[in-house]
Amino acid sequence: MSEPAIDIDRPQQPAQSPLPGRPPEPGARTWGPWVVAAATTVTLLLLAGRYGYHRDELYFLLAGRHLDWGYVDQGPLVPALARLLDTIAPGNLVVLRTPSAVLAGGAVLLVAAIARELGAGRGAQFFAAVLAALSGIVLASGHLLSTTTVDLLVWLVAVWCAVRLLRTGDSRWALGIGLALGVGMLSKLLPALLAVGLVAGVLIAGPRRLLRDRWVIAGAGIAVLLAAPNLIWQTTNGFPQLGVAASISDGDSSYSGRLDAFTLQFVIISPYAVPIWIAGLVALLRRPVWRAYRAVGWAWVVVVGIVLIAGGKGYYDAPLLLVLTAAGAVVTVAWASRGKTWWRRGLLALGVVPFLLPTVVLLLPVLPADRLPGFVVDVNYDAGETIGWPAFADSIAAVHRGLPPQERSRAVILTGNYGEAGAVARYGPARGLPRAYSGHNSMVDFGRPPADADVVIAVGWERPDQLNTWFEQCTLAGRVDQRVEVENDENGGPIYACQGLRRPWAQIWDTEVRHTG
Repeated sequence: MSEPAIDIDRPQQPAQSPLPGRPPEPGARTWGPWVVAAATTVTLLLLAGRYGYHRDELYFLLAGRHLDWGYVDQGPLVPALARLLDTIAPGNLVVLRTPSAVLAGGAVLLVAAIARELGAGRGAQFFAAVLAALSGIVLASGHLLSTTTVDLLVWLVAVWCAVRLLRTGDSRWALGIGLALGVGMLSKLLPALLAVGLVAGVLIAGPRRLLRDRWVIAGAGIAVLLAAPNLIWQTTNGFPQLGVAASISDGDSSYSGRLDAFTLQFVIISPYAVPIWIAGLVALLRRPVWRAYRAVGWAWVVVVGIVLIAGGKGYYDAPLLLVLTAAGAVVTVAWASRGKTWWRRGLLALGVVPFLLPTVVLLLPVLPADRLPGFVVDVNYDAGETIGWPAFADSIAAVHRGLPPQERSRAVILTGNYGEAGAVARYGPARGLPRAYSGHNSMVDFGRPPADADVVIAVGWERPDQLNTWFEQCTLAGRVDQRVEVENDENGGPIYACQGLRRPWAQIWDTEVRHTG
């Protein structure tokens, strides 16, 4: 039986008005968000094979060859997934990115589901799904295999369970929160930030009795139990993620720094959605009928405050911005359905083309890689990091071939970052390149060069100063030519040929070559 058409002229109301002090019942179920979610996943899959690997994906593939319960900058989940997918279909970029595309579709469904829990009718659920599908955080993370995609789904699942708990008063939903957070912390420890936000929200807005509830305590226990392998690894290795966090706080990473983190709040969903999620935040904090959900609104305030004060990356709180967007969609559709609806709907429609659709062009590989406008990389740093890796390996191979035969036979490659090492691992064997080593993050633990490796091709080092402290001689032997005009961290960078190790690798590897960021 076909579903009745959505009539936005009449606000979709629950069958019964809520009792005093009770939140509204969930809105009617609809297939609209499922259609939007499916379209999101299919679009991401169709574009998954364009451009190339991202530096992080190359790193995940390398980390997957050295499986462990933790890494300097992440947990074991995504490297293990990368290894599984690359074993199933070696070198297949579409297969590698399929989980992210599916998770992105799941995120769209969850945003609509959260709106439904808040009482959204069919129109508001559909609107929430569209806003999520065209948001920067869903498109960007859904295009790449990324820990961010896992975080996105984990946070949304946890908040959906929290909203259901707050609406029904059934604290057994805390088990779902704990399960989601625990699994998420096998990817990164960021879900702990959400836990802090939710606890703080309950302390501020109530109901505080939840903090003593046996099901809530059990949910916390589940989260800790699932996260234990990664937490134990971090503890026994001196919690290296704190060093990575410090580097991020100093601005030594993309999308980091307090100013960038603040600015990103207004573009990570989309500029179009800013007044919508602000309306959602205000409604969560002030709407009498949503009093039960005030802890969720305060959770975002606490989390974004921590991110800005600590200097974290600006997208850390993006899943909660999607929750605010879901609430704002309910408010916005109700607003558009009152009074003279034609101009209100027209105002909403006018923003779609200039604010929402350009997001697709900026965040997905729809333009030719060899003619990518500079402004795309200016807005979307990650786009530049998915272009030119085979040519990067070609540039190193040219230097390698230029070495005298006796040096070439004992040469190794030393890269400045994990993406460059991952590119050599992926494309180097076909070009006769030796193994690449790096001191970046967990790469330092994947092995150091052999003791007799005294000839090094160094790439990713903008200045030879540090290289000269390790080697007797370093000369500029070439430059990276990715054969496209793109601004990224590699294109045009110097390639040095170094000889004569001043001190053994064992003395400098952990103390001088090691670096995080």
